[in-house]
Amino acid sequence: MATQMSKKRKFVADGVFFAELNEVLTRELAEDGYSGVEVRVTPMRTEIIIRATRTQNVLGEKGRRIRELTSVAESLRYKLLGGLAVRRACYGVLRFIMESGAKGCEVIVSVNEYIDSAVRHVLLRQGVLGIKVKIMLDWDPKGKQGPTTPLPDLVTIHPPKEEEEYMRPPVMTTEIEVPVVP
Repeated sequence: MATQMSKKRKFVADGVFFAELNEVLTRELAEDGYSGVEVRVTPMRTEIIIRATRTQNVLGEKGRRIRELTSVAESLRYKLLGGLAVRRACYGVLRFIMESGAKGCEVIVSVNEYIDSAVRHVLLRQGVLGIKVKIMLDWDPKGKQGPTTPLPDLVTIHPPKEEEEYMRPPVMTTEIEVPVVP
C-alpha cells in the first residue's frame, strides 16, 4: 500500500534524493569528467542518466563499473529502508566492497552528541538550495534537555567557603629587664 504524501513533501524528498545522488556521483566519478545527473521517474522504473565526458570510464569494461555502483547503492538503500541501523548497514557495504578486492574504501558516519542539527533542501527554479541549522546543546546531568556528559572544557566555579575569622592567640607579655651597657 502506497503512503500518501503532500506535494510539498514530495518535492522536498525528491530534492533531497537528487542532492544526495549528485554528491555521491561527484565523489565517485570526479576523475571521469562527471558533469551532472538527470533523474526520470516513471511508474514502471526510475532512470538515472549520468552525464560525463569520459563515458567509457564510467561504464567500465562491459558495463561492470556501472553495475557495481548500482548494486552498492541498491544494497544500502534496501538495508536502510528495512530499518537496519545506519552504522551496521554501512559496515556491511564496506565489508562487501573490501572483500571484492578494492584497495580502500571509506564510509563516514558521524554523530556529535552536543549538536542538534537539521538539513533541508529546497528545490527552486535556479537549483537546489541546501539549508543547514546546527544548535549546540548545553549538558544536562539528568539527560532530558541535552547530553549527560559535560563538555571537556567545562569549568565549574564553586562559591567561596565562609571563612572563620582567624583569631591570633594572645601574646603573653613578660617583663624582661635588658641591661644597658654604658
